[in-house]
Amino acid sequence: MFSRSKKYNLLTYLLIFILLAFNCSKNESPTKPNNKPIEKEIDFIKTFGGSKNESARSAIKTLDGGYAILGFTQSGDGDILNKTNESFDYLLLKYSQDHILQWQKTYGGSDDDRGSDIIKTSDGGYAILGSSKSNDGDVSENNGFNDFWLLKSNSFGDIIWEKTFGFSGADDGLSIIQTQDAGFLIVGVLDVTASAGQGNTKLSSKRHAGGDYWAIKLNSTGTLQWSKYFGGTFTDTPYDVIQTDDNGYIIVGSSDSTDVDIKNNKGSYDFWIIKISEIGELVWEKSFGGSQADEARGIVKTNDGNYLIIGDTRSEDTDVSLNKGAADFWIIKMSPNGDLIWEKTFGGSSFDAARSVSKTQDGGFIICGSSRSANVDLNNNYGQNDAWVIKIDNNGNIIWQKSIGGTEVDLAYDAIELNDNSVIIIGESSSSNLDITENKGFSDLLIFKTK
Repeated sequence: MFSRSKKYNLLTYLLIFILLAFNCSKNESPTKPNNKPIEKEIDFIKTFGGSKNESARSAIKTLDGGYAILGFTQSGDGDILNKTNESFDYLLLKYSQDHILQWQKTYGGSDDDRGSDIIKTSDGGYAILGSSKSNDGDVSENNGFNDFWLLKSNSFGDIIWEKTFGFSGADDGLSIIQTQDAGFLIVGVLDVTASAGQGNTKLSSKRHAGGDYWAIKLNSTGTLQWSKYFGGTFTDTPYDVIQTDDNGYIIVGSSDSTDVDIKNNKGSYDFWIIKISEIGELVWEKSFGGSQADEARGIVKTNDGNYLIIGDTRSEDTDVSLNKGAADFWIIKMSPNGDLIWEKTFGGSSFDAARSVSKTQDGGFIICGSSRSANVDLNNNYGQNDAWVIKIDNNGNIIWQKSIGGTEVDLAYDAIELNDNSVIIIGESSSSNLDITENKGFSDLLIFKTK
């Protein structure tokens, strides 16, 4: 028989054990026994293209459960139809929910035209943004070197209207959203030196040079309402934008400037994040990073009203608590006021770079990019860059990961979750072995899907 004190101690130990077991179970991350993230299974891997160069840059889920992919093509043969020259053109592919190609469209002129971003519009069509050097074909005018080139199409990809914006320098359109008033905000790089300050609808007295963030607000028919540029005297590149609840905008990208609009550079390139008002006035600006190069590429709103911003980092100091190798995926969670809530790195001992983020139906996030690593958060690398995709939860815990590729360069630029919770990842590939069974030219458009 146990004494009363022994019975008490036994019950106490049992209670502690149960509480510990429950706590461990509750907080257990979904990893393999070797503490590596679960490796996601792949359903299919496809390449698309001709004998020259193709790349996919942006993907969206469509209203019919399928998806559309935007990129660019140089080929006039192979999978590419109705293209008669070897200059680069925008390429738009529309797939059904059964992954069958329904139609393809190319847009451009006789010079270099490359698509960067696509969105669904409220009328069921698409808005497509990129850069153009052409002044013929589908392109009505060119103001010198690269211009922002924006197309509005119907649901079948037929052009309704198109617009160019730019000056005599290299002006590159990179990201587009439809605004709450049914207009558009487009962002990209303005060559401020070449524009001589004309990028602002009101001439600015601030001294800028080089490339700046350029934000252009349009109405629903593409008519200019205002444009503003932001940055310093070095290189400032915006990659993504989101509209806020107060009808302002948050723009994310990278900057190595230390002056004019940038007040607190952490060293080399930083995640540079700005909030502007509904009419384009600078509300606040924030720099996040360390002493090495840190570049933000995407932003998405979280279910709790904050923002997730992704990119890559080579730093291991200041705002970056851990670096697993030469460069890592770097994810930060930020409040609507620009305060850092938490930050996480993902990757291995070599170079890993994130390029896009999208929200999943369960409140998690899909992040894709490329990796040269074969350890830590990854299981293998087949040579050069492999396309890499991960899923994280709202707290930044990695749920699964998958890298695919061959012995050449393979890159992922965007990823979206479909209605059945599978994920479509798009990018480009130069490989013809291992995971990539066929290469049709120099670089092919790459599509792969998780189960």
